[in-house]
Amino acid sequence: MLFEPLFAHARNHPQEIAITDDHGQYTYQQVAAMSAGLGMYLASQTSRPHVGLLLPPSVGYVASFYGTLLAGKSVVPINYLLGDREIGHVIADSGISTVVTIPQLASRLKETPLKVIDLTQLPQMPPAVQPKFPSPRPDDLAVLMYTSGTSSQPKGVMLTYNNLQSDVDVCIEHAQLQSRHVFLGVIPLFHSFGMTAMMLAPMQLGAPIIYLARFSPMATLQAIRKHQASILFGVPSMFAALLRMESAAPEDFRQMWAIISGGEPLPASVREGWNQRFGVPLMEGYGLTETSPVVSLNTPTANRPGSVGKPVPTCEVKIVDENGRALPAGESGEVWLRGPMIMKGYYNLPQATADAITGDGFFKTGDLGKVDPDGFLYITGRKKDLIIVAGEKVVPREVEEVLLQHPAIAEAAVVGKKDPARGEVVVAFVVAKPGMQVKEEDLRAFCRDQGLIQFKVPREVILATELPRSPTGKVLKRVLAEKANEAR
Repeated sequence: MLFEPLFAHARNHPQEIAITDDHGQYTYQQVAAMSAGLGMYLASQTSRPHVGLLLPPSVGYVASFYGTLLAGKSVVPINYLLGDREIGHVIADSGISTVVTIPQLASRLKETPLKVIDLTQLPQMPPAVQPKFPSPRPDDLAVLMYTSGTSSQPKGVMLTYNNLQSDVDVCIEHAQLQSRHVFLGVIPLFHSFGMTAMMLAPMQLGAPIIYLARFSPMATLQAIRKHQASILFGVPSMFAALLRMESAAPEDFRQMWAIISGGEPLPASVREGWNQRFGVPLMEGYGLTETSPVVSLNTPTANRPGSVGKPVPTCEVKIVDENGRALPAGESGEVWLRGPMIMKGYYNLPQATADAITGDGFFKTGDLGKVDPDGFLYITGRKKDLIIVAGEKVVPREVEEVLLQHPAIAEAAVVGKKDPARGEVVVAFVVAKPGMQVKEEDLRAFCRDQGLIQFKVPREVILATELPRSPTGKVLKRVLAEKANEAR
């Protein structure tokens, strides 16, 4: 479970290339040997149940991940884009004593009492040994992954062997992924999306993976051309950056089987601009750290623009009203999910776990959405982001999509601002495209011309040079709401 496919490929296809990273190419035999060696070493280095990984996407991360599992321990991926306070919380809350890292990132741990294992000081190619596989139970913890903490300290999400294995299996089935596909990994592997889509799934398939240590539009485009990548997963900001590249051309993407966006909502302007310019669909999927993460996905054979696709097999979607009652197809409400990919719970947080998972096993996502009669899921916003204007509900994403249709607007984020007369009013933060200018009243008039009802039209439009984002690229609505209310 999870680690067996790596060693099966090493036995059956030892000289096939498994991973290409910034330092070279590695066969399945080499990756298996590195993982086995690290497993033996880590087992001797700590008695704690978890091991931290502070590493960029690379063969070293993959070997350390599988080595940790082979040592009979669970993986704690550490997001190196977090601040010192958040990293300190992850270390303290998880109880790790040992972290595998590289010199470029080791400085993030200098104030901690941890045992730091420098991956560059270990033998890169240890002698091939057949490891003694542990025998984890399906419900045993495999990965303790911390959420990015956009509104509070990161929470540890407990993902079991069965959570991850079941999600990998249904993703491969749902998207018809095959070993012939070439995966290009530009999402950090500390992110659940990157871990599942760009490590666990291709390693199970025996497909080659190309890793970039950090995303850049030029490096991504060069990797696509050089390696003829056929699978690309990314977040919307990455695809927006590629779309802005003058040198990108339709022929760069013609060999692609699937180009899929996740992590945050995909703006219609990016999706449509991509399709028009490159002639290949930019499809959207949906998931959360708590769901291992993929729960729905548009695919080349079932793609409905604007939706996040049909749920993967074994995932049950229920749309509920404010009282938890199920709603019929086409009606909007909170999205609840149930299936084997749902987390075991939040680490050290029994009350938060009880609040998030119902007695019959549904996970309350906090997202708003609907399911159409054909079974496609649409995510319309976050429940906590709803703006109530004089008793009327405003979903920020609806207003944002209208603003992004303006030819001068590159980014938009909408929040609520407290108002003594109406309870709340709508405030929009916008970033103009390079060289473009826009006036507040022009944007308000544009929203009205596009058919937005008056109470949804932003009362204020605030021009910004950039929007605050989390380490995983999500817009920090909480920060924007604070700014809007400070300006009262």
